[in-house]
Amino acid sequence: MTSSISIPAAVALPAANAGQLLKQYTPESAFFFASPTRTLLAQGVHDMILEPNGADQGDRLADRVTRVLASASRAGAGQSLPMVVGAVPFNSTSPAHLIVPRAIQSAGPLNPTSESPRAHLPITVQELRQVPEPRDYVRGVETAVGLMRSEALSKVVLSRMLEMVLREPVDLRVVLQRLSQQNRNGYTFAANLSDPMAGLSSAERGVATSRARTLLGASPELLLSRSGLRVIANPLAGSAVRSPDPDEDRRRAIALLASEKDRHEHAIVVDAVAAALRPFCRRLSVPDEPSLTQTPTLWHLSSRLTGELRDLSISSMKLATALHPTPAVCGYPTDRAREAIGAIERFDRGFFTGLVGWSDASGDGEWAVVIRCADVAGRALRLYAGAGIVIGSNGEHELAETTAKLGTMLNALGLDQARERA
Repeated sequence: MTSSISIPAAVALPAANAGQLLKQYTPESAFFFASPTRTLLAQGVHDMILEPNGADQGDRLADRVTRVLASASRAGAGQSLPMVVGAVPFNSTSPAHLIVPRAIQSAGPLNPTSESPRAHLPITVQELRQVPEPRDYVRGVETAVGLMRSEALSKVVLSRMLEMVLREPVDLRVVLQRLSQQNRNGYTFAANLSDPMAGLSSAERGVATSRARTLLGASPELLLSRSGLRVIANPLAGSAVRSPDPDEDRRRAIALLASEKDRHEHAIVVDAVAAALRPFCRRLSVPDEPSLTQTPTLWHLSSRLTGELRDLSISSMKLATALHPTPAVCGYPTDRAREAIGAIERFDRGFFTGLVGWSDASGDGEWAVVIRCADVAGRALRLYAGAGIVIGSNGEHELAETTAKLGTMLNALGLDQARERA
């Protein structure tokens, strides 16, 4: 399904620095995105794209984005280079949520700052539900390992979800500021998933308020970026929970880099990403060995692939949909992994393990993997985390890994105590 909204053309707002854009963000903002290269703040909706992103429809989504951006360019949308921003879900039959904003501001990357977010009242959790329960997640891991021993399945990513109801709605501005400060080397995002059609009249604005929904998080993983002919992908796979003790933390990092099981899991992802990119590239460089990267809660195995595209007609959106979903968030082979996920997880991931980012009319763009995130609707929150399962995976270890990954959002929410119950 696609939808176009007839409202005034987009305009370019005065330049601002990255810190100002973060402070200007409000829950009514259409989109916020901060990467190691730039910061974006978008307001309003000039056009909207709701299109399934399935394997047989990825080209359709990319083509639709190209057409919408070309139309915005011809309309003289006030921006020198119109841009589409938003998110693409994990499920191949669910619609993307992509918009051409009415107004957008761009700045360089956020600089580290010691400035603390403004204080807010402590958050009280009234209800907390885990899907699945921890013991059932461990059983799911065991089931997945059993499938790999009997079927042509090399890896499957199994997720869990925390559903929470708070006493008061969360202050998204504070959470976004904390995410940006606590995860300075990643991709911090807030995508307004509310229906923009609800803002066309006062009555509809009331509906929009009651249906307000935001996807926000801080992903450490770049799916793909394109700048001219240059393309970069940085898959992460293979993780270890960090320790507050420096010596133990260093030992865990070294053990992860040497782990045969984690290196095997990582190689599955890197090989699949390279295979998906090669048809589009004149040259592609793939590291022989993974390196280590870190977040405040985890160590990850990382590989940075760089390539040169065959021609400029290949947009970042086209490349992103060709890659999605990688084995880092789904498994391998993809179709068998999806079947296993559907049989074991029993909940809809929504935008979790999808894509979030931007693409402009030239084809340049950045798309991060939607992990370390929350889906927020008023007082209701859904937090997600997953772990890659291969032969040799241990259910209790994978449970601990997902708990650590949930810590990114729980820490930003000021709910460290909830981590003990996760």
